[in-house]
Amino acid sequence: MDTTQTVTIDGKPYPLNALSEIARSQIINLRAAEQEIARAQALLAMLQTARQAYAQTLKAELDKMAPLETMVSAGNA
Repeated sequence: MDTTQTVTIDGKPYPLNALSEIARSQIINLRAAEQEIARAQALLAMLQTARQAYAQTLKAELDKMAPLETMVSAGNA
């Protein structure tokens, strides 16, 4: 059984032990970047959910109030 680790780039498999140190370093960099992108996407999804909840709460609070035009016209009557 062949236990050589490979990496597939552009649909072509490459044995890790045959790659240059620069190529292996770039694979590590790519993986780190992908992990950070995934983390940032998860954070963005959480922040978008929070923003939506804040907007819904604000709307509910504003719905309890009369609009400004109503307050102004009631004060001038």
